[in-house]
Amino acid sequence: MFIHIQPEETRTIQRIPRALLFPAPGRPKGHVVMGYNDQGHCPMLVDNKCSIYEDRPRTCRSYDCRVFAATGIPVDPQAQPDIAQRVRAWAFQYESEESRDEHRAVKAAAAFLQKNSDLFPQGTLPTQPAQLAALALRIYRLFSDPAAKSSDAAIAQAIMAAGIGSTSR
Repeated sequence: MFIHIQPEETRTIQRIPRALLFPAPGRPKGHVVMGYNDQGHCPMLVDNKCSIYEDRPRTCRSYDCRVFAATGIPVDPQAQPDIAQRVRAWAFQYESEESRDEHRAVKAAAAFLQKNSDLFPQGTLPTQPAQLAALALRIYRLFSDPAAKSSDAAIAQAIMAAGIGSTSR
């Protein structure tokens, strides 16, 4: 995963070491991306705080924390108190029973990933909560039929067969 930075974000670009920035594939000249480090963290995160907070990328400023509320994947309230507070404030309303069922499937997908990480090859699943939540959103349809009875190992295989678990960082 990468953090996209647009050319007009000049203060952001000035604050990030050039060695961490790469041209954004498929984007016009001047667009750059910054990858996560080998622990899956933003390299600008120092002591669990953004070291360039005042000049953080627009992507970070518009971060949609609803993914945590939707999936039930927890946010560390010590490391991210503002996000944790926003997540607790979210309550979903459903226009239909189908919407409610989809949300149940999303939560089931997230719970499966958290509970069954040992069924996946080492390093395959994301370790960061946001990335794990994003993966749950991509696979939730595998959990749409509550009557379907597959073993946990078979579900993990289906996730791997879809190539979904291979994009952990």
